[in-house]
Amino acid sequence: QVFRSQLSISSVSDQDAYRAGLQPVSQWKAYGLSGYPGFIFIPNPFLPGCQRHWVKQCLKLYPEKPNVCNLDLHMAPEKTADLWGQSKEQLKRKGSSKREPRSLLEKLRWVTLGYHYNWDTKKYSANHHTPFPSDLAFLSEQVAAACGFRGFQAQAGILNYYHFDSSLGIHVDESELDHSRPLLSFSFGQSSIFLLGGLKREEAPTAMFMHSGDIMVMSGFSRLLYHAVPRVLPNPEGTALPSCLEQALPADLPAGSVLEPSSDEDWQVCAKYLQSSRINMTIRQVLAEGQKFPEESGTNGKGQAPSEDSCHENSKSKRHKPNTV
Repeated sequence: QVFRSQLSISSVSDQDAYRAGLQPVSQWKAYGLSGYPGFIFIPNPFLPGCQRHWVKQCLKLYPEKPNVCNLDLHMAPEKTADLWGQSKEQLKRKGSSKREPRSLLEKLRWVTLGYHYNWDTKKYSANHHTPFPSDLAFLSEQVAAACGFRGFQAQAGILNYYHFDSSLGIHVDESELDHSRPLLSFSFGQSSIFLLGGLKREEAPTAMFMHSGDIMVMSGFSRLLYHAVPRVLPNPEGTALPSCLEQALPADLPAGSVLEPSSDEDWQVCAKYLQSSRINMTIRQVLAEGQKFPEESGTNGKGQAPSEDSCHENSKSKRHKPNTV
C-alpha cells in the first residue's frame, strides 16, 4: 500500500534547501499511498536543530498582530498583543499538575496568516489580508518545488495548536479558489494520528502517524479528500521531547538563511510548551496566477463541506463539536 514517491531533485538547489533548514532533496525519503494519488508523505527532512526555528516562530512571532488568533474572539486587542511575553515566565515555571492555570499561549488554538480564513463563512476575502511571513513562504516554496509544484505561492496559512486532549474533526479544505496547487502540512512536537479519508465523508479512512518534522502534501486527487486528527500522542521514543528537537540550531547558518538563531531562554519556553503539545502549519495557495476574488454579492457558499474547524474537540468539554453537514 505504501510506495516510494519520486521527487523533483533538480527543482531545489542544495543551497536553497539549506537556506530553509532542509536537507538536500536528494537525501529526502518520500512515500505515496496506493489509492490516494497526489498524496506525498515526507518523514522529517529538516537539518538537525532547524525544526526549532519554526517552533519558535509559531509560538513567538506568528501569533503577533496583525495576524489573527482564536483569542481575538474573546479578548480585547491589547490583551492579545504579546502572548509570548505574557506567557513565558508562567510556562517556564509550569509543573505537571493539571490544576495549574493555563498561560495564554496554552489557550492558543489557531492562528491565520496571509489571507485570513473566516471560520464563520468558510471563505477568504481580498479585504482581510496581511503580509505572509517571508521565511515560511520560502520554506513552503522549496517543499512544493521538490514535489513538482514550481511557482507555488504561499498565500494563506492556518496554524493549529494541539494538546493531548485536542482533536480536529473530519473536514475537507476546499475554500481556496485554486485547487490545482497543493496543500502543505508541517508538524512539530508531539505525535498524532492522522486519518486520510475519501471524497465522501462516510468513506473509511486510512490511519497513519505523524511525528515531529514530518511533512504531508495533498495534491491532485488527494487535494480535496476528507481528513481528521482524532488523537495527539506522546512521541514514540518515550522522552519528553522527540530526539530531533534536542539538538540546537547551528550557530553557523548558511548565507542567506531564512532561519534565525534562537536563544537558550527562548527554547526553554518552547520546549516546556511542546512537552504536552503539537503544532501544525498548513500552507495554501488561495488564488491561481492572475485570479481575483469574486464579488461578495455573487457568492453564498451554499452546500460547502466543512473546512478546517476552529474548535478543537476537547475531552473535558464536549460542547465543542466539529462542524457537520
